[in-house]
Amino acid sequence: MSIHIGAEPGDIAERVLMPGDPLRAKWIAETYLDDAKCYTQVRGMYGFTGRWQGVDVSVQGSGMGMPSASIYAHELINDYGVKTLIRVGSCGALADELQLRDVIAASGASTDSNMNRARFDGLIDYAPVADFGLLRTAVETAEQRGIPMRVGPILAADAFYTDRPDLYDALANYGVLAVEMESAALYTIAARFRARALTLLTVSDHIKRGEQTTSQEREQTFGQMVEIALDTAIA
Repeated sequence: MSIHIGAEPGDIAERVLMPGDPLRAKWIAETYLDDAKCYTQVRGMYGFTGRWQGVDVSVQGSGMGMPSASIYAHELINDYGVKTLIRVGSCGALADELQLRDVIAASGASTDSNMNRARFDGLIDYAPVADFGLLRTAVETAEQRGIPMRVGPILAADAFYTDRPDLYDALANYGVLAVEMESAALYTIAARFRARALTLLTVSDHIKRGEQTTSQEREQTFGQMVEIALDTAIA
């Protein structure tokens, strides 16, 4: 039993979807999983296990930001034997061509966080990337479902609000599609402990145009992303 999750051994499947929002975890479990059971409510961070197409799948909220997501990824892998983690999150679009509710698969995650710099004594800029097998499966799944999905690099930022929006423009010029707050840590921890990780995102805001979805929409209307993630997790 881990400190922050508190589930019993065997409660959590080897395949886990990780939304940041615990209420999105609840919505995913209640909407998509058969016989979903809640295994944790510690700190209000819901976790559920059920079945998708007959295969056991868990959904675990991770909270906002890399420090919080790191805790849950570490404990899921090391305390519960999780092998596959797929983040299902929201993001702010940086690329002009992206629209609200577009789906993105993050091939890699740049970051302004010092977590990996500290990990490598400031000597190496480690490049956190998605598991290729999961990424390939997600692309194939999206194609089979007829869901348009962009694949490319994102930014995992430490701060939600920034005083340097000009840096977002520079990142967009280098092909960075969107900004979120967790994936660099998720990819790093999965690599360290030999698990597979992938981030799928739905555009909830467009940074340049000021467009945005509501909090309820972010919690309950990102179904295309979730369907891709579930099919990818069990493939």
